[in-house]
Amino acid sequence: MSESCNHNCSSCSQNCGEREEESMLFQLNEMSKVKKVIGVVSGKGGVGKSMVTSMMAVLMNRRGHTSAILDADITGPSIPKAFGIKDKAVPNEWGLLPAKSKTGVEIMSVNLLLEHDTDPVIWRGPILAGVIQQFWSEVVWGDVDYMFVDMPPGTGDVPLTVFQSLPLDGIIVVTSPQELVSMIVGKAVNMARMMNVSILGLVENYSYVECPDCGKKIYPFGESHIDEVAEKNGLKVLGKLPLNPEIAGAGDRGVIELFEGGWLDGAADLVEAL
Repeated sequence: MSESCNHNCSSCSQNCGEREEESMLFQLNEMSKVKKVIGVVSGKGGVGKSMVTSMMAVLMNRRGHTSAILDADITGPSIPKAFGIKDKAVPNEWGLLPAKSKTGVEIMSVNLLLEHDTDPVIWRGPILAGVIQQFWSEVVWGDVDYMFVDMPPGTGDVPLTVFQSLPLDGIIVVTSPQELVSMIVGKAVNMARMMNVSILGLVENYSYVECPDCGKKIYPFGESHIDEVAEKNGLKVLGKLPLNPEIAGAGDRGVIELFEGGWLDGAADLVEAL
């Protein structure tokens, strides 16, 4: 440390023990206040991560909280479809206004900016990271109690950007029953721990099929391994979602807000208690 040090590291080129590490967090839009930020992640695609994100936002909304979804799955956005949103995002003097679902869930997704929903997003990593920053810093979120960030699968550029640059209060890891998934879950869990991000627990999707006549549970993908995976990683199981055509149909029709069932109530309880 220099004798003339004024403890203002931003104006100093010295690399000393007193130097404070610069924050990598993006600046939130000045007209926004987001109280809790929850990431929803998966180690691989196709496990229903976006559906879990949508259902969690709906549940918190039903409990009287203001909820929002930042769709960080830039190259595979599906959140607007699940909520039946066709309007595009519009700007005002403070930034971009998020779309609102029928029950008031605020949503920002790249599909709200494209001319057609089917237009591909063919961008490299740095541009994708820049979009995440814009969704956080240039969108007028207003006063949000719980924001859920739907992240792309894997451990690439965008999850890394979210882990480093958004003030995450925790993540939910979504998985499916196959034994192979335990290795994939391990990658997502280890990445979060390397980035010092709290892991709230695991949600298993496609866990079982329930017979509508007798109520017997059938396991089309084999017996669940979620409990042993959770125990191995020292985590909680927050919920087990069945393979249910009504849930899938609600998302396909854009009425995910009408889903019924208490499969994720435990996850909602945990998030509410943060």
